[in-house]
Amino acid sequence: MALDGPSLGKMLDDVAAGRIQLPDFQRQWKWDDDRIRALLATVTLDYPLGVAMTLETGGEAQFKARPLHGTDVEQHAVPEQLLLDGQQRLTSLFQALRSDRPVETTGTRNKPLRRWYYIDIVKAVDEAADRDEAIVSVPEDRVVRGAYGHAVQDLSTREKECASGLFPLNLIFEPDLTGKWQRAYVSGGDDRWDLWSAFQARVIDTVKGFKVPLIRLPKETRKEAVCSVFERVNTGGVVLNVFELLTATYAGDAQYSADHGGQDFSLIKDWQDIKGKLCADHPVFGTLDKETGQETGLTSLDFLQAIALVRTYMRKQEFLAEHPGVANAPAVSCKRRDLLHLPLADYTRIAPKTAEALSWVGRFLATQHVFRERDLPYGSQVVPLAAIAVLLGEALHEPDAQEKLARWYWCGVLGELYGGVTDTRFVRDVEQVVGWIKDGGAQPDTVTEATFQEQRLHRLASRNSAAYKGIHALLLKEGAIDWYFHGEPINEQFLIGQYVDIRQVFPKAWFEQNGVDGTRMSSIVNKTPLSYRAMQAMGAGAPSAYLTAFERHTGSPGDWFDDIVGTHLIDAKALRADDFDAFYRDRTARLLELVEREMGKTAVREGTSDADAA
Repeated sequence: MALDGPSLGKMLDDVAAGRIQLPDFQRQWKWDDDRIRALLATVTLDYPLGVAMTLETGGEAQFKARPLHGTDVEQHAVPEQLLLDGQQRLTSLFQALRSDRPVETTGTRNKPLRRWYYIDIVKAVDEAADRDEAIVSVPEDRVVRGAYGHAVQDLSTREKECASGLFPLNLIFEPDLTGKWQRAYVSGGDDRWDLWSAFQARVIDTVKGFKVPLIRLPKETRKEAVCSVFERVNTGGVVLNVFELLTATYAGDAQYSADHGGQDFSLIKDWQDIKGKLCADHPVFGTLDKETGQETGLTSLDFLQAIALVRTYMRKQEFLAEHPGVANAPAVSCKRRDLLHLPLADYTRIAPKTAEALSWVGRFLATQHVFRERDLPYGSQVVPLAAIAVLLGEALHEPDAQEKLARWYWCGVLGELYGGVTDTRFVRDVEQVVGWIKDGGAQPDTVTEATFQEQRLHRLASRNSAAYKGIHALLLKEGAIDWYFHGEPINEQFLIGQYVDIRQVFPKAWFEQNGVDGTRMSSIVNKTPLSYRAMQAMGAGAPSAYLTAFERHTGSPGDWFDDIVGTHLIDAKALRADDFDAFYRDRTARLLELVEREMGKTAVREGTSDADAA
């Protein structure tokens, strides 16, 4: 790393020629008009400017580059340096001081503006004057208008600029044009010679001699260091993510371009194609708007992490096969550095398999009756599941594999093991689940560590909990039938079409009317999946009243309708008696049995210990 101080003119020359460009992961960002005027005041006074930072090209960190906004750089110009910090300052200075086009900026409420910048000669040479007030911003047509649209200042010709004593700052690095402007200016009066001499010394010479503090990173700088440095120095407050960095890296891959007729690889397009198809087939993965890039649910980082898990697992297995008995095999990992060092060749080899695996994950989740994004207990658990699906290959479709994966999945959900930092669990699950299924290895830690306590049922009261969503899905998996539309068990189409959600069995009004303690009212024990229409029909009455109403609506005899209620693991007799305590005790026991069956282990009931349950 070297600290340099090139002149502003030299840096703007390099920007104009394309010797300094931006790495493509840099976002466009315009400074507003007030900040640009303040920046110009700083430079004309030779006050300190923030340090800029560049990366020498030609090293390991190869990124697709693009010129700074507003330049006319030739399409195939090869940069010598990539600007990591200082984009807004250099872009603003280039457009204001070197360009023959107005500066693209913003005004109040982020309204787009195109402005020219001038400096008032009289104010600039007056040591008592505020330099900020000497910098003048005018509209694109160079006519300043008043409140009613009439011109209050016209700078549309050189003569009018000179008459107003406002020097156009975009001429400051153009000696010939500055000379012509000077001659026109001083011809307006003998007193202007002294003004111009002072202006030349205090402003023009100052700007030409201005030094930009610059840190140059050598080309040997590693990719993860570039990413870290960018995030730390980025004054825009926008965090650079791995996907953006890889997008620029892959687009700059010379080998891919050579193999594909000069075409760059677009990671963004590849991901959007994959995510778009997944979302269309499986709503559980969220949404994607290709026009705006806005998305929900499954993220590009999830996708890259799954690929990294597959790649590092394969790498480890290859090493062990070549070096039996050696202990220091490369680790399975999906940390940031693994993603940053994911070669394009490996990405293009593994990504299609991972996309196919995710499609299988969507189908698997549907078999567990998790259909919608909002009902997915842990989005993070999709990452190792997709990697496991890739690594199992044909073994994935064996009945025993399906049963083990379902057990592992529900142990993760109901044991609430994916709620914190997950990188370590990702790795353990990938290695252990694959070994468990393919090689008959020991049960994964996620299965052995998972526990479920009866008391947890009483505290599950909102969608913030994975276990809450999990029990909702398991009730659907049990074959719960809606109480209003009672033909078939609730399926995916019905769930979405009839606005099925988790509804209270004993309504809030019932607790209030009967003076019953409502501490258990919001528990998942007192909730079940029902349609919006069923909730409306239930109203605020007692269960005995709405069950009778449902019987009349469906035309079902009491015993038949009790069977429908029973598909929700609810004792209909307790509802008909409006006996909340009996209902709650019975439902708690049934839900615990459901949890135990899916986890393949005994729950910890009140009055017992974890050891007793094990």
